[in-house]
Amino acid sequence: MATAAAVTNPNLKLREVSVVEPSLSKYASADLLNEYFDAMSKSLGPMRWWPAKTRFEVIVGAILTQNTAWTNVKLALENLRGEKLLNPNAMATVRESTLARLVKPSGYFRQKAKKLKAFLNFLESEYQGSLKSMFQENTASLREKLLRVHGIGPETADSILLYAGRHPVFVVDAYTKRLLSRHGVLPEDSTYDEVQQHFMQNLGLNESQFNEYHALIVNVGKRWCRAREPRCAECPLFKFLPQEALLTHPVGVRP
Repeated sequence: MATAAAVTNPNLKLREVSVVEPSLSKYASADLLNEYFDAMSKSLGPMRWWPAKTRFEVIVGAILTQNTAWTNVKLALENLRGEKLLNPNAMATVRESTLARLVKPSGYFRQKAKKLKAFLNFLESEYQGSLKSMFQENTASLREKLLRVHGIGPETADSILLYAGRHPVFVVDAYTKRLLSRHGVLPEDSTYDEVQQHFMQNLGLNESQFNEYHALIVNVGKRWCRAREPRCAECPLFKFLPQEALLTHPVGVRP
């Protein structure tokens, strides 16, 4: 499979990137995933995720970041911090309507207030309000329980497990799927679980690497591997991109 390194002018910004059928040699390659990691790390440096002061703030942020930009989440977190509500006991005492008003900058604020309350009820009923006790539970068991909580899906549950609880689970998001399908590593229609297992089976259960890897992918997705008008030639993973993924209609030269 030819790579994008063979493109004659690497300074071209390309309008679109097509999806490439995965090659069998890449489909289960730990070496390739590690090469991706090294290239992103060299370009972007340490990410130091998750941006939060406490484990509970990580959990709140993971719920609030659903369907919105992190800049909006930061505003909501500042509102909660200003009211001294960024701990489970304090947040449990406020009315859902008050909570909704405070998290309004994050969007879908009524639903998100309901989700936060659902998590708090779960924490109290299962672990007497103790995050320490919750995170001492077996990873698979805790993940299954979290997924039964209203408003917590796989990405949110895994973000809570990885970034708040330091459990070795890989977080998958839209950026991850886009990157792997464009590079022909996994099919475009791969499920969340299939993408997650690809990383976890090839990289092993490495919590610190999972933490950094997901953060790097998010930054690559935001800066270069965009849904529209991706900036492939500027991306640290450009050299791995199969040439057949690039459409032949350049639209300009990188500034």
